[in-house]
Amino acid sequence: NGGFYVDPEAKLLFIIRIRGINAVGPKTRKILQLLRLRQIFNGVFLKVNKATINMLHRVEPYVTYGYPNLKSVKELIYKRGYGKLDKQRIALTDNSIVEQALGKYNIICVEDLIHEILTVGPHFREANNFLWPFQLKAPLGGLKKKRNHYVEGGDAGNREDYINQL
Repeated sequence: NGGFYVDPEAKLLFIIRIRGINAVGPKTRKILQLLRLRQIFNGVFLKVNKATINMLHRVEPYVTYGYPNLKSVKELIYKRGYGKLDKQRIALTDNSIVEQALGKYNIICVEDLIHEILTVGPHFREANNFLWPFQLKAPLGGLKKKRNHYVEGGDAGNREDYINQL
């Protein structure tokens, strides 16, 4: 009946911190801590809702973010995934670690974890909290211009699907 097909709004964000802490206001600093982005090139997954969008607007100059696809979520978790077990950072070497921490939410293997994160399922919060913030390497060839927004040819802010290339 003459309607348009619109892609559903992305539900999952991946956020990477790209700037240090110097001369950052206390509110902004607090938000970066709440997002668990305490070091440069730390990355976390985040659910998209009104609250997180507002938080992102505050810290936009210090982070870059976008909508990850299945391939990059998989690669991140398999290659750089660490879990939190008894407040310890533990490499996700096998499924028993995941089962031990998230078995009660019916997440028993790494694939379940990836599925829960990607689909932003009912236990996304627990699953995401179990994942230690990803410690990434600086991109090959470095960043273009940390100070400018992505739209202005810089690196900060929302890069939508291009987060996968980064």
